[in-house]
Amino acid sequence: MPMTIRIGIGGWTYEPWRGSFYPERWPQKRELEYAASRMTAIEINGTYYSRFKPQNFAAWAASVPDGFVFTLKASRYCTNRKVLAEAGEAIERFVGQGIVELGDRLGPILWQFMATKRFDPDDMRAFLALLPGTHAGVTLRHAVQVRHESFADPAFVAMAREAGVAIAFADSADYPAIADVAGDFVYARLEQAEDAQPNGYSDSALDRWAGIARGWAAGEQPPGLPYASPDAPPREARDTFIFFINGAKIRAPHGAMALIERIG
Repeated sequence: MPMTIRIGIGGWTYEPWRGSFYPERWPQKRELEYAASRMTAIEINGTYYSRFKPQNFAAWAASVPDGFVFTLKASRYCTNRKVLAEAGEAIERFVGQGIVELGDRLGPILWQFMATKRFDPDDMRAFLALLPGTHAGVTLRHAVQVRHESFADPAFVAMAREAGVAIAFADSADYPAIADVAGDFVYARLEQAEDAQPNGYSDSALDRWAGIARGWAAGEQPPGLPYASPDAPPREARDTFIFFINGAKIRAPHGAMALIERIG
């Protein structure tokens, strides 16, 4: 059976969304509640820049409906470093700040690397080994977003699969994309929204992404995407997360809602 497809945006606080996505005079303190009523997931980006308290995570969890999931962008202090193998303490601080207070609303953690970070097999293998499988009895799932062309290497794909870590796919005009499925879920970021399109992407593009999302959820590696390895993983249903982020950000909520409507 296909797994769940969750679709959303990055964050929920963005002034241009007030009046274009959020209704006029909608209370700012209830913006998360509104966004969660129309999305099925949100990628929290603030965790990349700052630490939060356990009560922050608990409050966010209480503001969203059952079945809704947050993904977390991991701290830049974990990934923006010369030697990734030395990130253990930073990773522990990030995981230990209270993220488990999200409870069953906690989805994957996204570890995003700078575009200048090249593939160093030994160092990357050491980093992946530092990612904890659990914290305080809660299972953790991980995705890595690499943004240098050197990672388009079958050795990197094999390494991620061995570690059980997803390779985040980014539809980006700026960075090379790697679509190889590696973990037990799929993580995708659609980053090429255009302001001229009411939903960020054209209707035909959204139809295409809906088909790709169904393929991912059914365990496929959909045709027409850039793959680094000639080998495909075993076909098995996978939870799929898709976020409209960057690009023409004002269009992101409308793109997400349009794709949710197509998925049905």
